[in-house]
Amino acid sequence: MSEAAKKRPEFRNIHITDILTYRLPPAAIVSILHRISGALMFLLLPFIIWMFDKSVSSEISFGQFSAAFSSGLWILPGWFIKLVVLALMWAYLHHLIAGLRHLYMDATHKLSKEFGKSTAVTTLVLSVALTVILGAKLFGLY
Repeated sequence: MSEAAKKRPEFRNIHITDILTYRLPPAAIVSILHRISGALMFLLLPFIIWMFDKSVSSEISFGQFSAAFSSGLWILPGWFIKLVVLALMWAYLHHLIAGLRHLYMDATHKLSKEFGKSTAVTTLVLSVALTVILGAKLFGLY
């Protein structure tokens, strides 16, 4: 049987059981994560505003802000607050880098499949690498 005669599998409606076997291209993963990071930043906006207010209002409020990372906040332990801030760092970095990627592709009209894949992988690597570096600082590793 020749290559032309082989029928490729056709996926029209992906069932929930096919999600584990379906491989998304890197550009699709970056696009989905761009939406997730935007939603995460929007949902945690009250926490971001609270952190900003506590960090700049006075020396006493800055002490409360710093204590939230070591001793916790309300019923939440300090390590959980650090994880939330780490998630916010990733969301901001990923959203920024993916947004710049989209703006660059729109401005230059570089819409080839190869360019999309390479910039998507670059976006994923940069956002995770910067998050790891800043997360190490957050958790006091340097």
